[in-house]
Amino acid sequence: MKAAKPVLLLKSSKITKPDPPVKDNKKIARTRRQRGYNWEDTLVKRFNAMSDWKAFRLGSPSVGLPDILVVSTKHSTIFTIEAKSGTTNSLTVPYDQVQRCLKWTDTFEIYGTRKVIFAFKFLSKKRIGLGQYEKRELREFYKVWDKAHQVTDFVCSYEGKTYALIDGKRQTLDLKDHAMPFKMRHSKTSA
Repeated sequence: MKAAKPVLLLKSSKITKPDPPVKDNKKIARTRRQRGYNWEDTLVKRFNAMSDWKAFRLGSPSVGLPDILVVSTKHSTIFTIEAKSGTTNSLTVPYDQVQRCLKWTDTFEIYGTRKVIFAFKFLSKKRIGLGQYEKRELREFYKVWDKAHQVTDFVCSYEGKTYALIDGKRQTLDLKDHAMPFKMRHSKTSA
């Protein structure tokens, strides 16, 4: 019987590229929720730091509530706030979130001023790829819903412009900037 020849394994001389980053959807969703929670928490703290205002974070979107409810009996004012935060160049608000905010403000007729406000925060890093970011200016926009507009999905851009999304197409939607009663360093108004 002949002895078997040993087999030699040779390493490839080719240079191998590193594997591209793997998309971890659970981690991405957790990060997105955490950003949203932090933005809502910041807004609540800003209102509650003033003696005339009381703000409450109402919980998860699955229960059909706005993100934040703000009241001032001294000013006879109620705000429902939907807060959006992200690293992209535009942030979208679905029509059902607009509707539920309107429903809440319309319910409290005792308040003389009832407004639906959308608080947009564009973070100081812009996502350019999977796990890749570039620096940019942090911006906050506060837009007030005009009941004259048809309720629809809409988008706020990094420049502060708002657009309705109707049948997948952008249409001009002029939402006015709202001056918040608290101090803000990064607040912008659309030109």
